This record gives sequence, structure tokens and C-alpha cells, in this order.
Amino acid sequence: MKRIAFTLAALALAAAAHAQVTVKDAWVRATVPQQKATGAFMQLTAAQDVKLVAGSSPVAGVVEIHEMAMDNNVMKMRQVPGGLALPAGKTVDLKPGGYHVMLMDLKGQVKDGEVVPVSLVFEGKDGKKQTVEIKAAARPLNTAAKTDASQGGDHGAMKH
Repeated sequence: MKRIAFTLAALALAAAAHAQVTVKDAWVRATVPQQKATGAFMQLTAAQDVKLVAGSSPVAGVVEIHEMAMDNNVMKMRQVPGGLALPAGKTVDLKPGGYHVMLMDLKGQVKDGEVVPVSLVFEGKDGKKQTVEIKAAARPLNTAAKTDASQGGDHGAMKH
């Protein structure tokens, strides 16, 4: 029995050592009934240069990486072509009004307090892909990105 526990612990350590991306404070904006899209937000830090290239979730038919940016004084949202670059050692914020993971063709309402599973796919310069599973808490509709720990925005760093 100890041998099995040791083997499982060694495998977990190997998987953690292989993990290239740290995900912090992942959350999804809750929706109203019949709403067909929402955003997922988080901070991503990669150990090596990678790109966030895809995603999936059982709550959505389509998951895309999006950016909101000003274009001729008009705020526009669009899919990020080729994926979102994550430079080694630099934290990239996915937040309302900027880069985010878009969950579309929702299969039902995302309610405040629910936990939404999301799979994120990262690709290294060598073309190898890694899938990271996260669990994002749904926050109320009027929630903006919280960065003040006293407001509950910092839930600690989590590696997935």
C-alpha cells in the first residue's frame, strides 16, 4: 500500500514539474436565464513561452480566446488569432475589458456560486500541447476583476 501511495505521489510531482502554467483566481461571470455567452477571467503565468490556443467546457458549446480593444474609438471584441502569447515568467491578466476566455452557446444558466470546469490548451514553441483543467467560481453579474485581497480577489496561487 505504501508503494502505491509513493508511486502516486511521485507521479503527481512529475506532473507538477511538467506543468508549465500557473492559474490564479479563475472566475466566470454568472448569467441570466437564456443568456448564451459569458466570460472566464484569471491570471496566467507560464514557466516557458507558450500560447493559450484553445479551450473547452461542459457548460458551453464553443470556447474561444477573445480580446476587447479600442478600434477607431469603438470598443470591439474579437477572437485572438493564433492564440494568446504567455511570455515566460510574466503574468498575463485575463479580465473584463481585455483578454478573456469566451464561453459561448451556453447549455444553461451559470448561477452565482457555481463552479464551472474549463479545460485550457497551451502550446509550446515546440508544438507540444498541454491541457490544464481549472475550476472557476461563478461570480455575480456586476462583478469586475477583484485584485484587493480584502475583497476576496486573491484566493492564492493554484497550479492545475
